[in-house]
Amino acid sequence: MAEPEVVIDVSENNTPAPTQSQDVDMGGQDESTQPEGSAAPSTEQQDEPTGLENIEDIQPEIPARVTFLDYLKSPIVELSVGTGEDITILHAHQLLLEKSPYLEEKISALAEGENRRIDLPDEDLLATACFLEFLYKADYFPTLSGSSLESDPEIPVPDTEGMALLRHARVYTLAQRFGVPTLSQLAHKKIHLTNSTARGEIEYARYVYGHTQTSDESIRKPVAAFWATRSHVLRHEAEKEFRSMCLEFPQFGFDVLSLVLDNQEKRTQRSETTIGGGRKRPRVSAV
Repeated sequence: MAEPEVVIDVSENNTPAPTQSQDVDMGGQDESTQPEGSAAPSTEQQDEPTGLENIEDIQPEIPARVTFLDYLKSPIVELSVGTGEDITILHAHQLLLEKSPYLEEKISALAEGENRRIDLPDEDLLATACFLEFLYKADYFPTLSGSSLESDPEIPVPDTEGMALLRHARVYTLAQRFGVPTLSQLAHKKIHLTNSTARGEIEYARYVYGHTQTSDESIRKPVAAFWATRSHVLRHEAEKEFRSMCLEFPQFGFDVLSLVLDNQEKRTQRSETTIGGGRKRPRVSAV
């Protein structure tokens, strides 16, 4: 027997019957369907910069490590030190010399194919040799070991001419001109570890005041302080040289005198403070 036909009237709710393309998958929610109450991200939000887009462009560049082999493979440069018959030719590798801004500028000024030679007519030969030794070894003779210097058999004892002090002073001033602060600091340290005599100290002071700027207190002030604190003894050992130094470099005499007066003033102030620090009796006033 045929089953009765059932007819559904959809006109009451005006809801069209779903078509095949509109069938709902009962197995789960469509992945493209957003949860109820949530809004899809706008294009502006999706395109908003996070600050990380160009992170690869702002990464710091790590300079390539320069090995000692790289220094040795660089071109050889001639250094002509001195003038006339006293000219001496020294040689060094270019990359090492370029640690000095002064020499780097000289090298860059050489024309292509030109003889790689730099003239240094006014430089001291021994100081220049110490400079080159420092470039290769990070020290120069006599080498520094802890808080003492290597013994130099060529320096007489006592060093009445101040040969050891003058060597380090010349290295110091050359390092200043060449723009190598690590070398000037090393030479300055060696100066303070070098023993000398009164006459040797005068020769050293004469060189310092004749070859350094007035503003260079790092080397001038210790020289003046040395004489200011020992002038009562040293002057009798080298009174003639001391007088000549003061006349040749009035700034030296002024610096020494200023420090002597400063020390005297400090002693006076301490003395007055000690005297005035005692308790005073109360002053009784008569009515």
